[in-house]
Amino acid sequence: MDGNRFAGKVVIVTGGGSGIGAATVHRFGREGATVVAVGRTEEKLKRAAAVAPAGSTVVTRVADVSDETAITAVVAGVAEEYGRLDVLVNNAAIGVAGTVEHTDTATWRQVLGVDVDGVFFASKAALPHLRRVGGCIVNVGSVSGLGADWGLAAYNTAKGALVNLTNAMALDHGHEGVRVNAVHPSLTRTPVAAPVIENEETLAAFRRRIPMQRPAEPAEVADVIAFLAGPDARFVNGVHIPVDGGLSASSGQPRMF
Repeated sequence: MDGNRFAGKVVIVTGGGSGIGAATVHRFGREGATVVAVGRTEEKLKRAAAVAPAGSTVVTRVADVSDETAITAVVAGVAEEYGRLDVLVNNAAIGVAGTVEHTDTATWRQVLGVDVDGVFFASKAALPHLRRVGGCIVNVGSVSGLGADWGLAAYNTAKGALVNLTNAMALDHGHEGVRVNAVHPSLTRTPVAAPVIENEETLAAFRRRIPMQRPAEPAEVADVIAFLAGPDARFVNGVHIPVDGGLSASSGQPRMF
């Protein structure tokens, strides 16, 4: 790992207070970036910043990505204060269980508001600044956007939309020097996933489906995000990397032999 790979760079990570977002904040901070952790809860952001690697520069900004005015102001403020913006990591997301029949309209709009509108708003605000420095966007999707799950209609819809939004931005902005890519984790050891991981029966089912037989650690997803944002991926644009321990390598059929 090159400890100075992102020295002099400015990175915004939405949903930076916990889980994959906090791990991503720490990874960029460890490699010399000025990292702006954005989230709705100041306490969570402060906790994540407090345990960042020694020598990291991590600042926090409170905003709800589904509020266009709020996230636009944060992005503009960061670019003005630091004079540049090099990387936007669209990580903020929520998921609520329910089929179409059992998902109320308010919940549907809330999930799409954070998971899709939030990416649109943050990216729209960031693109002029990223264009000036040849920066990039990394979207945090999910294997739930590459295929569907039982009982997660709104989340599946939102993450599926993120896949093609990533593709569209890669086409539209690649010639401007702005690369746009996505990572797609499966079950990851985060606070949000705790109820699944703490349920022995459900965790055992995941282990049967994931060839590596365990959930991902948040840092393992953050490592791939850092790769996509770094110079080694300078000709990588519009790609989708599953970070799933081999889950998506399956045809979906049960084990037969």
